[in-house]
Amino acid sequence: MQHRTVGDLMTRGVIQVHRSASLKEIAVSLADNDVTAVPVVDDLRHPIGVVSEGDLVARIAERPDPAGPVVYAAPTRTDGTAGDDITAEALMTAPAECARPEWTVVEAARAMESAGVKRLPVVDEAGRLVGIVSRGDLLRVFLRRDGALREEISRDLLARTLGLAPSSLTVEVADGRVTLKGRVDSAELVPVIERLCLGVDGVVSVDTEIVSRSGETVGESIG
Repeated sequence: MQHRTVGDLMTRGVIQVHRSASLKEIAVSLADNDVTAVPVVDDLRHPIGVVSEGDLVARIAERPDPAGPVVYAAPTRTDGTAGDDITAEALMTAPAECARPEWTVVEAARAMESAGVKRLPVVDEAGRLVGIVSRGDLLRVFLRRDGALREEISRDLLARTLGLAPSSLTVEVADGRVTLKGRVDSAELVPVIERLCLGVDGVVSVDTEIVSRSGETVGESIG
């Protein structure tokens, strides 16, 4: 079976900003490219962080309100930046949680969930930025047509991988939900079939109505 990787799903030609970019430069880059966050890179195009609209708004919120009363208070910031002197390096969330092009959708999804982020910069073997993958990109695997899923399960998984005769099992797919019906030699093969089917890109759930040669009915719904 061929699983789509991060390299297949990621956006190339990534919008990025240098660590020295000013707040205004970042804001312009976000607006001009209709994105909500960009990787921050060093001189070698290594991602060192990510800066988002939220990071910019949080810094703007720290400024005095021109319509409010004048309040004299000791400065609280320690990074020595103010106004347009603020750089991407001072604003970004760091370090950057990155993915590799060969990662599976599951690996990328787990990394996003663990880090609590919506996107991952993608780097090559040298750690250079080559793309970016978002939650929406990962969900594209579920846009596969039911016919393509049925063909992959019948031909690649059941026939080629498990060596089952085409007449052994029938495969039905509706909205990514797979139903398997038929007979197999051993009841122990059923959970193997279920797990392999669930691993096919785009499959939402798997329901089995399979009878072993001994007459035992086995199966469950997973997903």
